[in-house]
Amino acid sequence: MREPEALGELLDERKHLMNLAFRMLGSWNDAEDVVQQTYVRWFQLSDEERDAIERPRAWLTTVASRICLNILDSARVRRERYVGEWLPEPLPTRSTDAATATMPAADPLDRITLDESVSMALLVVLESLTPAERVAFVLHEVFGVPFAEIADIVGRSPEATRQLASSARRHIRDLRARPTDASEHSRVVTAFRLACESGDLDALVAVLDPDVTSVTDGGGKVRAALRPVVGADNVARFILGVLRKQPDLTIDEEEVNGEPGFVVRAGEQVVGTVSLGVADGRIRNVWMVMNPDKLAAWNR
Repeated sequence: MREPEALGELLDERKHLMNLAFRMLGSWNDAEDVVQQTYVRWFQLSDEERDAIERPRAWLTTVASRICLNILDSARVRRERYVGEWLPEPLPTRSTDAATATMPAADPLDRITLDESVSMALLVVLESLTPAERVAFVLHEVFGVPFAEIADIVGRSPEATRQLASSARRHIRDLRARPTDASEHSRVVTAFRLACESGDLDALVAVLDPDVTSVTDGGGKVRAALRPVVGADNVARFILGVLRKQPDLTIDEEEVNGEPGFVVRAGEQVVGTVSLGVADGRIRNVWMVMNPDKLAAWNR
């Protein structure tokens, strides 16, 4: 293969690496850094070392995964310094309608494949896994990497790695509600919006699970609840209180991380996103991201 063709194929792996790193880290910026570091390491190899690599994708996947593992190992320390609750970054869905497009057609976010594995519900649960569990789960369950290869990445035996992935699956099953049918999810999302727009406390409480939890991520950059709000009445009053204090905000139903959610705007500026976890016809989780650093993709 001629060198330009080989280089083109190598760079085509960027989308794969972005998808992998985002699912492991829940951060677009961190995923970008991982991909950049991975390519730097590739081009630091000698010609002989690169020629000896039979499967460049496998090599890139291994290097990117190890970098992610290192970041995850240090993430807990960084999160301890984070102001308030930390949530994964919300991703916009590309629109082909120029009037409603959330990003330019050439935006690099097009490299992220939006599917169930990047839903806010799953990303939040992935945050509760150990770094090794998360890497093993993402690599095997999402990307189908064999346990023998994952074992080399996490520094364990293939059997121990299989147990890591199994432990991660059990943890996710225990903590995450079963995904709701798409039509049911959309119905609940619309009912939530109508109750918010009307300011009807009873209607909003009715669509919330009695034990609903609301988490707001402001990152210390904007005013936000520093701790989770729990209980249908508390969450409803909290949300309606926010809307009353900022009457100029508009709330639009849009996809967030590939699922129906809400985008909150002040004029043309996106100032927040709302993702909902739905189970048994009611909202069990409300995840609000208001940290402007995590909304850059929405305001390009």
